[in-house]
Amino acid sequence: MRGLLACATLARRAAAASSTGGASTAARRHLAGAAEAAEAELKKTALYDFHVAHGGKMVPFAGWSMPIQYKDTIMDSTLNCRAHGSLFDVSHMCGLSLQGSQAIPFLESLVVADVAALKDGTGSLTVFTNDKGGAIDDSVVTKVNDHHVYLVVNAGCRDKDLAHIGAHMEAFQKKGGDVKWHVHDERSLLALQGPLAAPTLQLLTKEDLSKMYFSDFKMIDINGSACFLTRTGYTGEDGFEISVPSENAVDLAKALLEKSEGKVRLTGLGARDSLRLEAGLCLYGNDMEQHITPVEAGLSWAIGKRRKAEGGFLGAEVILKQLKEGPKIRRVGIFSQGPPPRSHSEIVSGTGENIGEVTSGGFSPCLKKNIAMGYVKNGLHKAGTEFKVVVRGKQYDAVVTKMPFVPTKYYKAP
Repeated sequence: MRGLLACATLARRAAAASSTGGASTAARRHLAGAAEAAEAELKKTALYDFHVAHGGKMVPFAGWSMPIQYKDTIMDSTLNCRAHGSLFDVSHMCGLSLQGSQAIPFLESLVVADVAALKDGTGSLTVFTNDKGGAIDDSVVTKVNDHHVYLVVNAGCRDKDLAHIGAHMEAFQKKGGDVKWHVHDERSLLALQGPLAAPTLQLLTKEDLSKMYFSDFKMIDINGSACFLTRTGYTGEDGFEISVPSENAVDLAKALLEKSEGKVRLTGLGARDSLRLEAGLCLYGNDMEQHITPVEAGLSWAIGKRRKAEGGFLGAEVILKQLKEGPKIRRVGIFSQGPPPRSHSEIVSGTGENIGEVTSGGFSPCLKKNIAMGYVKNGLHKAGTEFKVVVRGKQYDAVVTKMPFVPTKYYKAP
């Protein structure tokens, strides 16, 4: 992230120097060259050239050069995902496997999920916690079998997550624990989302996808490649995340777009953010952070029943106490008037008292109105509670609403 900020800062300095004439030609060249060097340091996915060839507008994100949008507007891309489908490159995210006879007990010491209770080939959202119960990261964890767990962590959290897992693994192994890991840097990750996701993907595999439900996982052949397939996503729509060997990623992307006859479109991070916000899903770094617990974030459902009884994960004492007594703050959904609220917009009572803060917000392409998420004091979190949000120094009416804002369409077992 520091690299991204440095890149942007250098670019602004170069532009300022050029516009004011306040720096010498040599200085301007130095600043411009430094900005280009910072840009060159960004990582590129296996589909980078494919994105550029298709009009992708590349921006720095979590140390990677990623497409924020293509030729469509972010609004059009969002609507197309809901109506037809989207293909996202999410290869910047980090997939890893934990293996060994004690892989599950080891992972359960770090996350709130009851991984042992999952059926083989199924998964769940979970949270890595610190010793104060705060969220280090959220992740989708899949129990492949009793000796193999597959999970995907956020790109921006990769370094700290791997350091955290690695340090605890080393201590676990020194005590004789049987667990090892593999980070799947040899693979790329594509997310196929929307109503046409399943019928399009079905054309590229012999596996009967109608028998694969939300959060199910399989290792199957897709378009001639050995893939990890999870029926999940970050949009609220039915869809899949496909881990594919990087050398086959471009061919798979091309095949998926061709089989949809143009209805599934390449989609960037801009629409992905509006889609996840409409679905009421947290973005780590905005809606979840080191000081926010899963209970405060409204993710108590992700804490396994056995884990609520036994604990056994970092910060369990804090989290179990919150489950019993209630947290001091809670994440809520918000409808508001005026300009869309953004992260860090203040939430105040009718008398002007600070009662919370917006963590994500924007204009919903589907609902054609402002939506946001944020944290308010416990007791002010019920649907229908009215307050104000402060945008650019002015107060605007707002009301708590249930989430998701747009109904989800996950493909679940009957």
